[in-house]
Amino acid sequence: MSGPNTDYDPVEVAAVSPAEVEAARDAALAAIAAAADLEQLKAVRSEHAGDRSPLALANREIGALPPQARKEAGQRVGQARGAVNKALAARQVELEAENEARILVEEAVDVTLPTDRDPVGARHPLTTGSELIADIFVAMGWEVAEGPVIEAEWLNFDALNLGPDHPARTMQDTFWTEPADNHVVLRTHTSPVQARTMLTRTPPIYVVCPGRVFRTDEYDATHSPMFHQVEGLAIDEGISMAHLKGTLDHFATQMFGEGITTRFRPSYFPFTEPSAEVDLVCFVCRGSQVNDEGETCRTCRGEGWIEWGGCGIVNPRVLQACGVDSSRYSGFAFGMGIDRTLMFRHGLEDLRTLFEGDVRFTTAFGSEL
Repeated sequence: MSGPNTDYDPVEVAAVSPAEVEAARDAALAAIAAAADLEQLKAVRSEHAGDRSPLALANREIGALPPQARKEAGQRVGQARGAVNKALAARQVELEAENEARILVEEAVDVTLPTDRDPVGARHPLTTGSELIADIFVAMGWEVAEGPVIEAEWLNFDALNLGPDHPARTMQDTFWTEPADNHVVLRTHTSPVQARTMLTRTPPIYVVCPGRVFRTDEYDATHSPMFHQVEGLAIDEGISMAHLKGTLDHFATQMFGEGITTRFRPSYFPFTEPSAEVDLVCFVCRGSQVNDEGETCRTCRGEGWIEWGGCGIVNPRVLQACGVDSSRYSGFAFGMGIDRTLMFRHGLEDLRTLFEGDVRFTTAFGSEL
């Protein structure tokens, strides 16, 4: 067996020669310095520091050297690769900083310019209108009460002194669910919420009840089979028509502006006695009946008043049916159409515009009333 061969010529492995390693290093450093952006630097990294780069190939050749030469060649190649990687990292930081500075200038956004994004729409005026009405009464110390739109016949009619022969109970006005033996209806007013409140609470009671109601009306410019009502109920000791008048005057002022008052016209409702129709002072001519040009007001048609809703003192029979002591407590109730109120407030001429879902109509109101 012969001993190890200690004779070698490192020049024979040209890739690891000092001249070749130095040339590969210098070429890499020059390419790194010349990289103008991150994409170019990425290409330089692949070419001069990747698996097929000259220094990587030289590193593979170290294993082919005799043992005595490997250490020196390894140090030489390692130092060269370290210098290249250090230069790459430094240039990466420089180019990233330059790129961020360029983006801040080239991609700056003027947030004061009108946006070209698709509009997000707006809250529906019926929603904001209902909330506004609720807020008016909450500010007076009242509470907001709600109830189901599918209601028991007893709560919708009997508890409110609407007898079995009352015409409102027929198919002409009421949507009845099937089977009829269940005695369940789509509520025709929000008064069942008042009945539920009296059955579950002890006076004094001050609640306002906004919500959807349903009647078998034709769908036209002034009628809809589904519309919205707000009803109010106050039950306490010593309640009178004077309290009702003051409440509705404040409500009208908040909805239509200063100077708007109400008047009562005698009427009949089974659940109130005495009962009255509520009229508003015309919010256009302010009751003068003529405009500045001497023409008759088109809004109130020369009447000076506009019909708004119904009201009255709660019938003692309703109080008794709902478990309230009518010898101690009295109360008032009122009801208005929210849709009709908004038509007055915003000058709408066709009720159907509130229900057709046209985003152009909704966005005209913005996010709040």
